[in-house]
Amino acid sequence: MRKIISLICLLLPVLTMAAQSKGSADMNMDIRNDAPDRHIVVKGDTLWDISGKFFNDPWKWPHIWGLNKASIKSPHWIYPGDIILLDRETGSLRVEQTDPAIAPDLGDSETIVTVDPDTGVVKLSPRIREGQSDRNAIPSIPANVIEPFLSKPLVVGEDELKGSPTLLGAREGRVILGSGDTGFVKNMPDDQGIKWQFYRPGKTFVDPDTDEVLGIEAIYLGNAEARKFDDVSTVAVTYAKQEIYQGDRLVVPQPEGFKTYLPRAPEHDISAQIISIYGGVRQGGQNSVITLNKGAREGVENGHVLALYRKGETVRERSAIWDNEYKLPDERYGLAFVFRVFDKVSYALVMRTRLPVQILDRANTP
Repeated sequence: MRKIISLICLLLPVLTMAAQSKGSADMNMDIRNDAPDRHIVVKGDTLWDISGKFFNDPWKWPHIWGLNKASIKSPHWIYPGDIILLDRETGSLRVEQTDPAIAPDLGDSETIVTVDPDTGVVKLSPRIREGQSDRNAIPSIPANVIEPFLSKPLVVGEDELKGSPTLLGAREGRVILGSGDTGFVKNMPDDQGIKWQFYRPGKTFVDPDTDEVLGIEAIYLGNAEARKFDDVSTVAVTYAKQEIYQGDRLVVPQPEGFKTYLPRAPEHDISAQIISIYGGVRQGGQNSVITLNKGAREGVENGHVLALYRKGETVRERSAIWDNEYKLPDERYGLAFVFRVFDKVSYALVMRTRLPVQILDRANTP
């Protein structure tokens, strides 16, 4: 027994060093072979793109940036002119104050520097600088792609549009309206402001597994301003994206403006299916907007990154004496970024794919 204990004592330091070495190697496995040592942030950069310059998996935000949950909830912290440094020892990135000699015209940069008195480790914690607005911060993903979806289109319950104000038409029997036209509306309340949007009920989202109705995608048609409130109210069409017909509905617009989300994996298992690809197509690609059959009630949050999977095919093996079927493994082929969540469904942007994205493909926790 003493020999066994002595042997363990002799091997323990070796095993510990090997485990530490393996952990360090694993930590650096994700660093790209061509990763630079630093990158100066410029206008047009995104957090996803910057991380992708250094790492093979740019969505692993908490590890890449060393963030805590508080930082994730308030991510307006990287601006043009900041210098991003790669720490190859820890496999993480950090933000450094802009050197005026390198980028004199890129604006001020501010980083909180703290030193652990016990370990001597220097920690740089970015914060919002005075004079810098949230909109100056670089976004997580391309803002121009998802910004139209932050206020429109939207998903409503089965009965929500039924009770909303309804366009009756216009004078002289006209039933089609465009920009600059005046229309007449019933059931328009006078306590919700004068700004409105026209919508038409579109696709009904149905869960492919349970047949539950998840909501209705409302098709955005244009904008209106109320001119007079009455039993039959008067509105002016200020913008028409499509022709507006008698019977179309009006809703109060949601606040617009791009939101910055830090991509991250969900903290729990999510298994969703693609039930729609925006534009009414059967297949999509990179930067396509997809609808998932899971939403807030299943714990989906803005910023969640999900892996896209194609269901494995069933193949048959036949011979003179047997006839067997085999289910091939599901194939992971891309990543999607959730940017708008409703109760039962959510919108996601396809960030990376090597196959066409198809309806009924799965989106799971990576």
